[in-house]
Amino acid sequence: MRMCSIASGSSGNCIYAGSDTTHILIDTGISGKRTEKGLAELDLSLREIDGIFITHEHADHIQGLGVISRKYQIPIYCTEGTKRAVLADKRVGAMDESLFQVIKPDQKYTVKDMMITPIRISHDAAEPVGYKINYGKQKGAVVTDLGVYNDYIVENLKDTDILFLEANHDVNMLLVGSYPYPLKQRILGERGHLSNEASGQLLCRILHDDMKAIVLSHLSEENNLPELAYETVRAEVAMSHLPYKGGDFPLYVAKRSELSDVICI
Repeated sequence: MRMCSIASGSSGNCIYAGSDTTHILIDTGISGKRTEKGLAELDLSLREIDGIFITHEHADHIQGLGVISRKYQIPIYCTEGTKRAVLADKRVGAMDESLFQVIKPDQKYTVKDMMITPIRISHDAAEPVGYKINYGKQKGAVVTDLGVYNDYIVENLKDTDILFLEANHDVNMLLVGSYPYPLKQRILGERGHLSNEASGQLLCRILHDDMKAIVLSHLSEENNLPELAYETVRAEVAMSHLPYKGGDFPLYVAKRSELSDVICI
């Protein structure tokens, strides 16, 4: 299995996951042209994508969905709530409703030789989910856009080989930044986004010796810095009761507008 962030951040998100025979996208929050360009760097095209899994209906996760679906007729997997919200969004344009495959959290869905399981997350969207991805014994997960985590999230992320984990903002940068007060409260709330510190604390509960990669994702352009997210998450782990130090685990930061490192296992 291999996974790669094509784009990650408040302005657009798109993650590729695949095997030799199966190729899926998680979110299409960038233009079709940018999506195609990113896939081309992986020696793939949108014609080879077997399914698009949508986490929720916010623009930075579905911006390119309308154009891509009209051109390539790729099956779209999402919850019923997300489906209704996407179809009601006039910015997406007309879409073929028959392309939608409605999924439910905690149920397993097979796409060729990969198995995808949606998991519930806390975010201010209609019916948002993260995703676990299994290819044989290999396990990946994408969990971004969550205001809080709980035992359910922790349990679902245990034994993950590759984890794309939100580290959206630095709390101090957010508080002193230019965002309006209601937006700051939304981001900090239980249906908002994980801070760098919270991301590190969640990682402390799921980190294990065999984890191949943790990719910090969905960084805010206004309220975070890649270096700050990286060092804060490492520090949270180093200060914990765990036996790990900062350099003991493979930590990366997904890039905002270009292909990030391809993680292969």
